[in-house]
Amino acid sequence: MGYAIENKLVIAVASSALFDLTESDAVFRHQGEEAYRHFQRQKKYDVLPRGVAFPFIRRFLNLNRAYPDQEPVEVILLSKNDPDTGQRVFHSIQRYGLKITRAAFLGGKSPHPYIPAFNVSLFLSANAEDVHQAIAAGYPAGIVIPSGVTDTEEEAELRIAFDFDGVIADDEAETVFRDGDLEQFHAHEIEHATVPHNPGPLSDLFKKLAAFQKLEMTREQHNPDYCRLLRIAIVTARNILASERVVTTLNSWGVTPDETFFLGGIEKVRVLRQLKPHIFFDDQLTHIESAAGDIPSVHVPFGVRN
Repeated sequence: MGYAIENKLVIAVASSALFDLTESDAVFRHQGEEAYRHFQRQKKYDVLPRGVAFPFIRRFLNLNRAYPDQEPVEVILLSKNDPDTGQRVFHSIQRYGLKITRAAFLGGKSPHPYIPAFNVSLFLSANAEDVHQAIAAGYPAGIVIPSGVTDTEEEAELRIAFDFDGVIADDEAETVFRDGDLEQFHAHEIEHATVPHNPGPLSDLFKKLAAFQKLEMTREQHNPDYCRLLRIAIVTARNILASERVVTTLNSWGVTPDETFFLGGIEKVRVLRQLKPHIFFDDQLTHIESAAGDIPSVHVPFGVRN
């Protein structure tokens, strides 16, 4: 009997998102493929520095430790390396104690065709071209943006922050705003307040995280001393006038975020620095660039904004 990957919340990660490959990439760019292969073989047992997505992935995998019977999550390595040059990544994964046991080494080919094969709800990479190809094919993906990496080992809680339009929901509202103005946008959203938005590229990830959230709530009800491991927030540029349709959409999916911020034009970074998410997803680079350096961020290049 095959492994039931359909029963898992699966994230696929490229080595460029999980580790800091700055040194390796420089060798490839300036000296070519053969020099890169030689470099990686020489450094085979040298542990790679942690990358932007590392703190998020480590905590995500730790959810299985709290639920050993269900083991609800899985991380799969999707690498453009071949198995030979990918050994350094594999050994680094082992040295950090990450329970990643499945991988695809694609020998330079784009990873995106294999996203549905692994039931992936999110593909993370630092390679913009790979992510654009995945989004164009209708798959959930994001580009990790360079930032500082802080990973406090003793902190177990996983905090994830999402923009709404163009990330969780589709880009219908973004299109209305682009073709009109703020007043027209508000009028459109008020008129359609009882009509749920269509799902966006990361809606499946968001819904499955919400399902895990329900596991947490059940456990908390049986044990009041239990400290929940997952915290989900929505941080949107909408203001309260355009909030009802967001609530309608979330209710139609049966999900409730822990925190929702309707900022109405206030810079998102002001909230994000207090929230301190381990990862933040947005479809607008302007919002991500303002948080760069402080907040591990992912650009979702979807819809009219892109």
